[in-house]
Amino acid sequence: MTSIALAPSILSADFARLGEQVAEVEAAGADRIHVDVMDGHFVPNITIGPVVVRSLRRVTRLPLEAHLMIAEPDRYLEAFADAGADGLTNPDRVRPACELEVDGGIHPETARRVVDAGARIVVAGSAVFEDAGGVRAGMQRLRASLAG
Repeated sequence: MTSIALAPSILSADFARLGEQVAEVEAAGADRIHVDVMDGHFVPNITIGPVVVRSLRRVTRLPLEAHLMIAEPDRYLEAFADAGADGLTNPDRVRPACELEVDGGIHPETARRVVDAGARIVVAGSAVFEDAGGVRAGMQRLRASLAG
């Protein structure tokens, strides 16, 4: 089976401890860090921007992927790339030869189903950062569910 990448979404992290929590998921085997960027226009929530990506770049060697759920994303590509984003994903562009990434509602009970449906990158926020046993336990539960 092809390796499945696990990308914890910092949207569910404790922002008062963001650097620590990114280090925790890195130590627990995360393959990349998922950064949800929302502008209050494309989607109703407002989250973070390039300044947070720049800060994260200093605390992790993992690839940072910025999920741009923003109006006019092309205007911000350079800013996120300059801040240290390794990948930029955009919900309004579909490319047939891309790796399928599933973001939203991922927890140990659903992760295997999305992989069986073709996903190669699994984004999980609350399943990792809000696990009662802590970040490492959340990562272990997800990895175990992906193993079958």
